[in-house]
Amino acid sequence: MKLSLSKMICAFALISFGQAGFTQAAYPAKPITMVVPFAPGGTADNIGRLLANHMSQTLGQAVAVENRAGAGGNIGSAYVAKSAAPDGYTILLATNSLATNVSLMKMSFDPRRDLAAVAGIAGLPNVMIVSKDSPYKSLADVVAAGKANPQSLTYGSSGPGSGSHLGSELFRAASGTPMLHVPYKGSAAVYPDLLSGRISFLFDVFGSAAPMIEGGSVRALAISSRQRLPSFPNIPTVQESGYPGFVVLNWIGFFAPAQTPAPIIAKLQSAVERALSQPDVKAALTKIGAENVPAKSAEFGAYFNADVERWAGLVREGRVKPLE
Repeated sequence: MKLSLSKMICAFALISFGQAGFTQAAYPAKPITMVVPFAPGGTADNIGRLLANHMSQTLGQAVAVENRAGAGGNIGSAYVAKSAAPDGYTILLATNSLATNVSLMKMSFDPRRDLAAVAGIAGLPNVMIVSKDSPYKSLADVVAAGKANPQSLTYGSSGPGSGSHLGSELFRAASGTPMLHVPYKGSAAVYPDLLSGRISFLFDVFGSAAPMIEGGSVRALAISSRQRLPSFPNIPTVQESGYPGFVVLNWIGFFAPAQTPAPIIAKLQSAVERALSQPDVKAALTKIGAENVPAKSAEFGAYFNADVERWAGLVREGRVKPLE
């Protein structure tokens, strides 16, 4: 029986649609790589590995963490944005440096164009810590010392563009306190100099600082969350220490290469949301002072774009300077 040309076209279209539907339904058919653009052992890396375990169970395929550190997160992020195929088998665990670097650094890619938001995970506060032997007992003591002797106050960071650097710079701008930035390669490298008193303070991501606070080797002066943490009720917020409205959160979220099919984005988002609902994940995030950020792809994408614009505005106003 002969088919007319129009019927043949319709039949071909149905076959093609069926193949596309089958391909998407089969996802994932092989292991997924989660690129973490930072060194192993940090807060983002630890959270990523915890989520990877649960996502593997939901998706039925291994989710393997691959660390590609360097350039404030740009090396790993650029790899996903420019080199990875948009097929859902390579995803990026990004932090707010992905938004800040747009205005602060020269980048080989534009995350707004080259990446697609998958899901938000959490927002993590910073905490200002000093050595247990430091003379500073409060945020006011730090500010007073810096203003009395502008050359005396130094702070360490995980590197230019990191959360500990930018949080400190925002506080410098808010308080008008002279202070000198001393960058390190990761927050772990800062602690020996902090404990010995060679630097004045570290405004670290709370998740990294919490074990040192619990161990008593450092003193926590103030935290950048909206409210005091139930697990550390004696640490005042920066807001209640004299700086209303000062809230700094280091968000973490997932991205995929641009042009990744919407059904695959949706499947990844669902796996992330399921992981975030697990008791051990909830407990881990609560312990490090995590606050909610939009979880769903569209809302998290809007949240990310708003953060890009926020930092661009801070640069235009001169409150934060681009990195050289």
